[in-house]
Amino acid sequence: MKKARTSPAAFPKAEIGREMKGSDAVVECLIREGVDVIFAYPGGASQELHQALARTDKIRTILPRHEQGGSFAAEGYARATGKVGVCMATSGPGATNLVSAIADAYMDSIPLVAITGQVYSKYIGKMAFQETDFYGMTLPIVKHSYLVMNVHDLPRIFKEAFHLARSGRPGPVIIDLPKDVQQAKFQPVYPATVEFRNAYAAGVQTAADDQLSPVLALIAEAKRPVLYVGGGIISSGAHAELKAFAEKTNVPVATTLMGLGGFPESHPLSMQWFGMHGAAYGNWAVDQCDLLICVGARFDDRITGDTGKFAAHAKIVHIDIDASEHNKNKRVLLPIVSDVRHALTRLNALAVKFKAPDTAAWHAQIATWKREQPFGYEQSKHIVPQEAVAALYELTKGDAIITTGVGQHQMWAAQFYRFDEPRRYISSLGLGAMGFGYPAALGAKVACPNKQVIDIDGDGSFMMNIQELATAHIENIAAKAMILNNQHLGMVMQWEDRFYGSVRGNTILGDESNVGSPDNLGGLYPDFVKIAEGFGVKGRRIHKKSDLKAAIQEMLDFDGPYVLDVIVPYTEHVLPMIPAGKTVKDMILK
Repeated sequence: MKKARTSPAAFPKAEIGREMKGSDAVVECLIREGVDVIFAYPGGASQELHQALARTDKIRTILPRHEQGGSFAAEGYARATGKVGVCMATSGPGATNLVSAIADAYMDSIPLVAITGQVYSKYIGKMAFQETDFYGMTLPIVKHSYLVMNVHDLPRIFKEAFHLARSGRPGPVIIDLPKDVQQAKFQPVYPATVEFRNAYAAGVQTAADDQLSPVLALIAEAKRPVLYVGGGIISSGAHAELKAFAEKTNVPVATTLMGLGGFPESHPLSMQWFGMHGAAYGNWAVDQCDLLICVGARFDDRITGDTGKFAAHAKIVHIDIDASEHNKNKRVLLPIVSDVRHALTRLNALAVKFKAPDTAAWHAQIATWKREQPFGYEQSKHIVPQEAVAALYELTKGDAIITTGVGQHQMWAAQFYRFDEPRRYISSLGLGAMGFGYPAALGAKVACPNKQVIDIDGDGSFMMNIQELATAHIENIAAKAMILNNQHLGMVMQWEDRFYGSVRGNTILGDESNVGSPDNLGGLYPDFVKIAEGFGVKGRRIHKKSDLKAAIQEMLDFDGPYVLDVIVPYTEHVLPMIPAGKTVKDMILK
């Protein structure tokens, strides 16, 4: 076993603590990292940690009703604040129930520390009760993993873990703690800082001015430039710098879903978001641009479609903190490794005397596309999902945090709720994890108790973590849920309609012989209002257009968690749509 670096001399300015158990040291480390809430489900291998948490009043411990719900809630907390979200579970099945959220945080670059109990050190590798190799099984989906075998390593490991989770390109870190390490007594040495051998681990990546200057030269030559910005804008806190840069250069901006709110959608230069279900005008602009400046995004397949034909006529600049993203999915002319906030700050400084090129014709073309093909929907005698989202936007005046599950409702939320600020659209985007929406809303509401937090969800997604209504009630977390209930797995059903001859392959969620709808209320299944009431949560079902705004207002005004079940027809499709692997030329508009 590797000897622990236990000497205070190994850590300049280290602080020596009083003697305590490993579990108490873990809590002390969390407090020192500024953690004020942890979402934690107990079990035999993590019981010592829960006992230690019970001995402090500096950290709020929230008991989810499923480990997945707790870990999604920790993500919601992190996404709403930019702070590290913290979740905890016991060994074996408790730990494995965290995997979806860890993978989700990895895909979307969310700072998360997942703490897991582990069996006694002497039993590791012997298939003991509730033992899993959690360290090994999570290696592909974390920034780093720790299996703590020496109690003296705890303070250093926790300091490193939080630094790694939040620095550079953020992501998840796991710390697996055997029970004997939790129980062992020692005198902790708390390091003031951490050191890493490489700049990537330390999170220090800044481009020099001579690397950035060519970007301005390329803009000066361009006739049809576009800024393509992603989640890196939000995680680096660069939204103000982006706005200043876009205005100085007069370059239109299209975001990814991860970048929603990174550039205000009400701004004249905004083309909202683009990609598979994004704005037609944003997709057309990227397709026809002659310069594409990608900042903090990764050329995901839902953005590019056929990468060989994506922005085929453009010179491409790619600014990203993670060098591994450069030329991974799309070859680019100018790759720049940098924190994007630093890059934009310097670009703004370098552009003091910059004269924007004459792109009047380009802006006129984009304005025409916007007029001709806005996000829209056809009116119906029934409430349609798009209408419900638009009504929510109107009644909240855009001043709310919106979480979503995964599916059609996720896209409609992004299309019909406008986002002018970062960290207002919280959704599982890279992984696409159903069941994310309501637990994430709980975490966001805990983080931002004075903000309206509404989960726009589908009936299929909401069912996957419906047990978290109990958490909302017991912990008095006033997160709302507006379910767009179409009785189907809507997005899969849409693909069935478009590509599989409308053959239903297990996408009807109720009784196939009596499918519920606004015209068949008797067939609706399940009864979300009764379920909510069983958890002690207020609920209401509506299906009439005349009730929509009043019901949403009632939900918003209610002082506590609330479930609004909005019955919508299943026939609606999310449009536009670029089929997977296709191009803008294949976009479906109706």
